[in-house]
Amino acid sequence: MMKKNEIIDAFWSRHACKEFDVDRKISDEDFRYILETARLSPSSFGFEPWHFIVVQDPELREKLKERAWGASLKLDTASHFVICLAMKPVNTRHDSEYIINFMRLVQQLPEEVVKMKGEFFKDFQEKDFDLNTERSLYDWASKQTYIAMGNMMTAAALIGIDSCPIEGFHPATTEAILSDELGVDLEKYGVSYMVAFGYRKSDPPTKTRRPIEDIVTWK
Repeated sequence: MMKKNEIIDAFWSRHACKEFDVDRKISDEDFRYILETARLSPSSFGFEPWHFIVVQDPELREKLKERAWGASLKLDTASHFVICLAMKPVNTRHDSEYIINFMRLVQQLPEEVVKMKGEFFKDFQEKDFDLNTERSLYDWASKQTYIAMGNMMTAAALIGIDSCPIEGFHPATTEAILSDELGVDLEKYGVSYMVAFGYRKSDPPTKTRRPIEDIVTWK
């Protein structure tokens, strides 16, 4: 079992890797482990509003560099490159086919619980979090996908694999490419973020952070 100091050491070592060693590749076993931590990540009501595309094809990577200024060097050098899609409201509204089927088929809830949970989810969306517009509902889903990204990056760091989260891209351009190349349904999904994995080419600068007293209030 890992000790606390080993985990903290991994956090100190982790950094947003700008360029990876092209001669070192992540093993299939290790990358399945990283993806499994995404799959097991928490989400609101457990509804998993995400899909992950692992882009290994060099031609597709080259196309994705269009208007993806923050991803260009990572697309050229990363061992594995992931694009996370967040579900759009057609899938995440309380009465959507996806949500109803998810409760029945994935969560395996009895019908009376499906009805009860569905009503609670409706109140949550419409009254508690005011998720009453297409944009707010999509943003809510997209925020949850970042939990999975954090878990993937941490899981990678714990076994010595580097990563870089990426928001430096034009979403509409990227989505059009994914639609044309992979048939991604843009009525149901939008791009939330990109994240690259591999092994660092060189050591990063010394990590800096504010002291804990500046970011935590106890009362």
